[in-house]
Amino acid sequence: MKLVTAVILVASLAMTLPVMGQGERKYIRHGNKQYDEKNYEGAEIDYRKSLIKEGSSVPGRFNLGDAVYRQNNYPEAIRAFDTLRTSKAGKDVLPQAYYNLGNSLLKYAMDSAGRHTQALPASIEAYKNALRYDPNDQDAKYNLTYALKLVQQQQDQQNQQNQQQNDQKNQQQKQDQQKQDQQKQDQQQVKQQQNQQQQDQQQAQQDQQQGQQGQARQLSKEDAARMLEAMQNDEKNTLRKLREKNIQAVRVKTDKDW
Repeated sequence: MKLVTAVILVASLAMTLPVMGQGERKYIRHGNKQYDEKNYEGAEIDYRKSLIKEGSSVPGRFNLGDAVYRQNNYPEAIRAFDTLRTSKAGKDVLPQAYYNLGNSLLKYAMDSAGRHTQALPASIEAYKNALRYDPNDQDAKYNLTYALKLVQQQQDQQNQQNQQQNDQKNQQQKQDQQKQDQQKQDQQQVKQQQNQQQQDQQQAQQDQQQGQQGQARQLSKEDAARMLEAMQNDEKNTLRKLREKNIQAVRVKTDKDW
């Protein structure tokens, strides 16, 4: 679908508008000539001069809007056509002014790539107002449908973006939960390892204590054996000494007999 742009010719429009002042009319005529020659910058200058002569000039304001629109200066075109809503423009001008206001708003919305979100709904209202004054305006109907489809597309895109954001959020939450679960498992494993290490240390200490006790018991046996051996040795020495004394006693008696 292609946007239908303004079909109003500035020259013909100027001739259908109310009688203008002499100075104003001169600039309007010269501006119309420039416009027909597609010299839109020159036409803009002449229309602005006409407004200097007559600030409330309906044809000057309307034709200025057309000239700046042709230069893609949509904000200025919006201001020009919007001013006509509260002007003394007749019912033969208002539907055309609303139609061109809708075009300016729509082009502004499209060129701003969604940065001016209010321009598109405002263009829809402008087309509706144009149709209130002229229900048979097929161009206004066409552009209204075009603008409504753009709104629907924007809503679909926004819904899709919201869905993608929700999916990403859910995926992130899932990943975070998995990460938390993994961290809990790691913490449990670390705690189990620490408990196992403590148990191993306690077991090692018990083994060491048992070893020391066993060693102490073994040393006691060895000491007892040594003591027994010493006692036996002492007993042997005592017996030997006694035998030696007996022998000596016998020898003394024999000496005395001899």
